Amino acid sequence: MKHPSRLPLLVIADRRGNITEHPSLTMTGMSAGVCAHLSPTDLIPLPAGSELFALPGRLPVGRGPDGETVIVESHPHDGGPVQAVAAFMAPAHTLLYNAAWHRLEAAPTLPLFAFAAVGWLAGRFWAAGFRSDPDRRQDMALIDPQKLISQTKRRLARSPGNRLIQHLGQCCLTYGCPAARNFFLGRFEAPLPTSPRCNARCLGCISLQESGCCRSTQERITFVPSPAEIAEIAIPHLRQANAAVVSFGQGCEGEPLLQAAVIEESIKTIRKQTSRGTINLNSNASRPEAVARLAEAGLDSLRVSLNSVREPLYNAYYRPGGYGFGDVKESIRRMKKAGRFVSLNYFLQPGLTDSRDEYEALVDFLGELQPDMIQLRNLNMDPDWYFASMPKGASHEPMGIAVWLDKLRGQFPALAFGYFNPCLDAALEPKKSFLS
Repeated sequence: MKHPSRLPLLVIADRRGNITEHPSLTMTGMSAGVCAHLSPTDLIPLPAGSELFALPGRLPVGRGPDGETVIVESHPHDGGPVQAVAAFMAPAHTLLYNAAWHRLEAAPTLPLFAFAAVGWLAGRFWAAGFRSDPDRRQDMALIDPQKLISQTKRRLARSPGNRLIQHLGQCCLTYGCPAARNFFLGRFEAPLPTSPRCNARCLGCISLQESGCCRSTQERITFVPSPAEIAEIAIPHLRQANAAVVSFGQGCEGEPLLQAAVIEESIKTIRKQTSRGTINLNSNASRPEAVARLAEAGLDSLRVSLNSVREPLYNAYYRPGGYGFGDVKESIRRMKKAGRFVSLNYFLQPGLTDSRDEYEALVDFLGELQPDMIQLRNLNMDPDWYFASMPKGASHEPMGIAVWLDKLRGQFPALAFGYFNPCLDAALEPKKSFLS
């Protein structure tokens, strides 16, 4: 993996969002609101498909020549207002440190993205992160935009009466959903959103924001598709796609287990037609009985979303309605008892995920429930808002995400790590397609 020869310069923005490097300060990172010294080994070239954000109401923070922390209060070129800058890295990349900033009193809440530290050196941007999955299913460099648009429009025209296909067309063409793109390109993992309702009120929900603090990044599905509509997508995709996966539970819906009966009938219909590929469920795992029924029907894998394995922190983020953390654990037990694959969709936030208390709780959780994989996903949420929403004392003695990951690998050598839901069909894709 390529790293810079030295620490890059701090990246800043003017009042209009124009981005440039600071003439003398180097970049730094932030973990739980505390500045962290970066090493060149923490940095990679900013991945293709990433985005840069100017952060309103936040002053950039860098390092001086003697290693001191410096808050940049005005733009070094014209003396005008200045803003911090962060990178939202492309899929399959996980951040190590947030961008460092000094938050002003009237600063707005940031939108629902992850904010990696970013710098400039040798004619390119560098981000504090790493590639967490070699799978290239969502690499934009492999997608021809014109081909995508033409194939999407042709597919929509072929199925005007299938509401789910029409919904995915909007996801693809309006919101740029990577999973919807792959469906219309006939490859990898296809999405099967089913539920307009949810039984949690996640702080960082990307399809429904009740707080009014920030906009949702996409619209939630407004109907429950029929098993026939679902099968029209899933069966040909599983039959034909390379590394074929179809997944219930998407960012454009609520909790799919609330439509367990529809999903159960859909899985049975699909498996009567093809045994190829992997049927996956992305879920909050709130209904163990429903998970058991779906496993019996033919569900191959379950991905359980978690911000923390400590119940008070879990409750503070998910704000569950009608279920508890014990139900989540029981769903994992039911899936494992059925001999199925379980991933943890573990939302990483530097300073909390890698805290000593969270690490020890995760070790206990993994030892008790024996999931097969951890997906190293970034928490898409303003870090200041997130930490302010957690119980007091939630973060203590962070070790750094890189150290955290090395320790987990050493303690659980059979546990896989990656970013995407793997295809479990050995005839289609070897398990080494994700990191282990």
